[in-house]
Amino acid sequence: MHWSIEHDSTGAEYVAVTSRGDWILRDPLVNKGTAFTKAERRELHLDGLIPPVVTTLEQQLGRVYENYHMKPTSLERYIHLTSLQDRNETLFYRLLMDHIEEMMPVVYTPVVGEACQQFSHIYRRPRGLYISYEQRDRIEEILRSLPRPPAVIVVTDGERILGLGDQGIGGMGIPTGKLSLYTACAGIPPSLTLPITLDVGTDNETRLNDPLYVGLRHRRIRGDAYQAFVDRFVDAVMTVFPDTVLQWEDFLKGNAIAQLERFRDRLCTFNDDIQGTASVVVAGVYGALRISGQAMRDQRILLGGAGASAQGIASLLCAALRADGLGSDEARLRIATVDSRGLVTKARAEMEPFKAQYARPVEEAAAYRCADPSRITLTETIENFRPTVLIGTSGTPGLFTEEVVRAMASVNERPIVFPLSNPTSKSECTGEQAITWSDGRAIVATGSPFAPVECNGHRFRIGQGNNAFIFPGVGLGLWVGRVKRVTDAMFLDAARALADIVSDADLAEGAVYPKLTRIRECSHAVACAVIRRAVEEGHADAAVLDNLEATVRAAMWEPVYRPVRFTPHHAPTAL
Repeated sequence: MHWSIEHDSTGAEYVAVTSRGDWILRDPLVNKGTAFTKAERRELHLDGLIPPVVTTLEQQLGRVYENYHMKPTSLERYIHLTSLQDRNETLFYRLLMDHIEEMMPVVYTPVVGEACQQFSHIYRRPRGLYISYEQRDRIEEILRSLPRPPAVIVVTDGERILGLGDQGIGGMGIPTGKLSLYTACAGIPPSLTLPITLDVGTDNETRLNDPLYVGLRHRRIRGDAYQAFVDRFVDAVMTVFPDTVLQWEDFLKGNAIAQLERFRDRLCTFNDDIQGTASVVVAGVYGALRISGQAMRDQRILLGGAGASAQGIASLLCAALRADGLGSDEARLRIATVDSRGLVTKARAEMEPFKAQYARPVEEAAAYRCADPSRITLTETIENFRPTVLIGTSGTPGLFTEEVVRAMASVNERPIVFPLSNPTSKSECTGEQAITWSDGRAIVATGSPFAPVECNGHRFRIGQGNNAFIFPGVGLGLWVGRVKRVTDAMFLDAARALADIVSDADLAEGAVYPKLTRIRECSHAVACAVIRRAVEEGHADAAVLDNLEATVRAAMWEPVYRPVRFTPHHAPTAL
């Protein structure tokens, strides 16, 4: 497949191809289907290979959207969209962008979770790279087989897929879905995105016993052997694609944290589950404070759940509290965590470093009114710690009971309640429950999409704390700015940039995030904020600041059909 985007003497874009015939129809990055003009059909030897009538992109959109609604289940709609992406990426992205609120839950969470579970049964066509443990000595060779360097790689090992756990090679649905959003939401060209799954086996008995499972059929490789494999992968990426952004996705908590710390100072890399989630949550808190009229420095935050995302959220909230005038120790004491054993206190004999960092002092917990001081419940913690913000990252459905929400409402005039676990089946409570149980006083954001809620004569739009508000823009900024390293300060600035886009109309509806229809505007703002911070910290060249907003906007790919021209003596390189 030999093609590239070029510009003619007037500056107009066109696709230069060095081959003709049916391969053009099989390449989703070049294919226009029935939208090839008559002149293009003759020049490219497509006459007879497609129906004779030339149609417009808009006519094609009508057809595929009609077909989309003919599918009876969400999974079949997911299959329909991925099949369209495999045929015609321009048409796929135009459809997705035109119906982003309707289709994002299908191409990503929550429907992508079911797609990951059914991956081996709905597998149609390869996309991205599958690098198995058996290929650990050939990783660099595999990467060099690609036609062009990617702008962004999203990699997973499939062990912690959403709240569904180990899906093995089925986890590939996550990086492919995530990269679709990099393109749809931030305009990173689809030809410059690369999903990768590291297949080290699976401990999921259902997958191991499935005769159709397409991954390695053995238990997960762990310990030193696993880390050596990941090290080889990162070394290969740094050698073959030294300027590529590497995003880690859906690794088990311990691995997610370990890989981020191991490599963050060696290449341009970040973990969306940890840093992207934190950024979108902090943006939501900033938005909520515009409703409550409070300052960040006055907040007390309680995290229900203590996984990798909770660690990232706590760390960035600490940074936000410090930025608003608190000292490091005081900021840390404004945050408490509750896990499956109750409130985390320093009385525990052994605990992970993250939990220890935010464990409540023994003397404080001893003064709490509770039934069992060794197991202080979530409700008891709220009654004693009196948080202003309750954030759910537990993956435990129903954790935020009516008692819990009412406790938050009893200690706050406008409690901030964010049940963020996804997919929907894992949410700590629904948007409707959080609103009704607080008598319409809670400021609510969720991790999964929920319908608007009517309460006390007011209609509340439930803002979704979707990472897509952050990570596509971060990736865009890192790519356009040629940023060398990713820092937490970039994610705090990204949170502020997103919060600034929330309008008074959004807040009037009770929503602390913009509507998804404005997501490209959000990504542009986030990208510019990331680049500015990168320059300030010395991780990008200051020259990129010249006409920054226009430069970022010009880099954002648009799903429009470009003329395709046969140029046999041209040597295309990349999109």
